[in-house]
Amino acid sequence: MTVKRRPGRRPGSADTRGEILAAARKVFAEKGFDKATVRGIAREAAVDPALVHHYFDTKEGMFVAAMKLPFDPAELLPMLLDGPREQVGERLVRFVLTITSDAEARQPLLALIRSIMSNEQAGGMVREFLTNALLYRVAEGLGVPHLRMEAAFAQLFGVVMARYVIRMEPMASADIEDLVALLAPTIQRYLADGVS
Repeated sequence: MTVKRRPGRRPGSADTRGEILAAARKVFAEKGFDKATVRGIAREAAVDPALVHHYFDTKEGMFVAAMKLPFDPAELLPMLLDGPREQVGERLVRFVLTITSDAEARQPLLALIRSIMSNEQAGGMVREFLTNALLYRVAEGLGVPHLRMEAAFAQLFGVVMARYVIRMEPMASADIEDLVALLAPTIQRYLADGVS
């Protein structure tokens, strides 16, 4: 006689959320961000998809938790898009520099950067997440071409690499506000020029 498993939490596990995250890491690594599904992750974790949704509102939120990212696009997007249009470059630069200035938040980001630079599969997964869950949504919210958003991201990525991986001086020890003043006008130009 086959006993049908009831949906929801399975018996005997004290860390269902942790098991879902482990399954998510595996599925994201195998399929990439775009092709991973909540159902596929639930199947890998041997739980009902409703339980995955209980712990994680969105696939993006699950990716953030699985990769231990220090930001969630659902919270970041309104912060970047709300407020004066002429200050979006400043908000973006300040956010990136502030979050990476915190050593605890920076470590998972640097680990992710190192893995994407040495592993094409990891690079593809992170690229899909960044472009589809974050960069293109910001670009569409601002009404700017994707290329302009990617150029702004590339500039800020380079700054993070120079500060925390290469540790170029004086960039590595520069004050955040000095860097915001230096970089924000350029980032603003990427995100504002040519937009009516």
